[in-house]
Amino acid sequence: MDPIKNPFSPGAGSPPPELVGRDPDLEQARILLGRIQQKKSEKSMLLTGLRGVGKTVLLKEIQQLARQTGYRTIFIEAHENKPLGSLLIPYLRGLLFDLNRMEGMSDKVRRGLAVLRSFIGSVQLTVRDITIGIDIDPELGSADSGDLEVDLPELFVAIGEAAEDRKCAVAILIDEIQYFNQKELGALIMAMHKVQQERLPFVLFGTGLPVLPGLAGEAKSYSERLFNFPDIGALSQVDAAKALEQPVRAVGVSFEPAALEEIYRLTQGYPYFLQEWGYQSWNLAPASPITLQIVRKASSVVIPRLDKNFFKVRFERLTPNEKFFLRAMAELGPGVHRIGEIADLLKIKPTSLSPVRADLIKKGMIYSPAYGEIAFTVPLFDGFMVRAIPELRFPA
Repeated sequence: MDPIKNPFSPGAGSPPPELVGRDPDLEQARILLGRIQQKKSEKSMLLTGLRGVGKTVLLKEIQQLARQTGYRTIFIEAHENKPLGSLLIPYLRGLLFDLNRMEGMSDKVRRGLAVLRSFIGSVQLTVRDITIGIDIDPELGSADSGDLEVDLPELFVAIGEAAEDRKCAVAILIDEIQYFNQKELGALIMAMHKVQQERLPFVLFGTGLPVLPGLAGEAKSYSERLFNFPDIGALSQVDAAKALEQPVRAVGVSFEPAALEEIYRLTQGYPYFLQEWGYQSWNLAPASPITLQIVRKASSVVIPRLDKNFFKVRFERLTPNEKFFLRAMAELGPGVHRIGEIADLLKIKPTSLSPVRADLIKKGMIYSPAYGEIAFTVPLFDGFMVRAIPELRFPA
């Protein structure tokens, strides 16, 4: 079949041809956006889930929904080594200039720019790469203390007031929120608390790994009263079949039922992997329907691709001890494991594993679904670890 017409799109954050199984989350977002526009209280949303479940795709879909309902939006990807303040500044500057262009400068927009100018000055004290300028005097005493938990709420309120003055609403969307440190996450929570108290047209959507609710709770104990944390998981077998069938049906192609069952078995319903198997199966199929034999043939292409492009980039960031730790997890099989099981396998005390465990959580490789338990954040990573380190050997 013609590879140019291949409807599948594997890639980080690439939108699938059909977004299925996410209607409840989109409906929750629609209600949130509508209530904020009407100045009614509603919790912002922080979407959580493993790698490869489509959190970024869903966040981008929410951004489109917000734009369609009149919101000004900002989409930000958090980085491990990029401070929150310096990350926000260029986007907030662009937002305020956008508000300014709507009808000419207003007092509220001018004040928002002045407060942002003050905030930039405070961030420059600790972050040397901030060179963005605003041709307006700072508002002394506003967002210039150098304490992010004080300054960010003042800045968000000023921006919310500017948006309210322009009779519009603002949605900030942040991908990978778990990369912020505790101080930054606490400041972000405090800022959203402040705008919610003022009932300003300002809403936050974010994504993060399953550790995010715990991190938010540690940063500020009242975070669960400010945010909903929808769990974005793998697709059901029915929805996984729809994600594969609907795109190809539009161009007169079909999958055999056995082929769909095999792809679901291999992918466990994770959207990223569905796109990989769908993409390679299409390219290898001589004609419709796509058969079980073609899917099995595709696996010999997909697995090395995943190992090289999806799994290995994470594997190479690990220290030797971290690799041994994850290899022991893989030996125990998929699912949730207790730290004591890994210690027994390695023949060491559980307390000796605590530093490695903490580093792996920080790197986003594992998370703790319950006290004393750990699991991979990357689906199917246990199989990769066995392929990457075939023999169970650990240092003495």
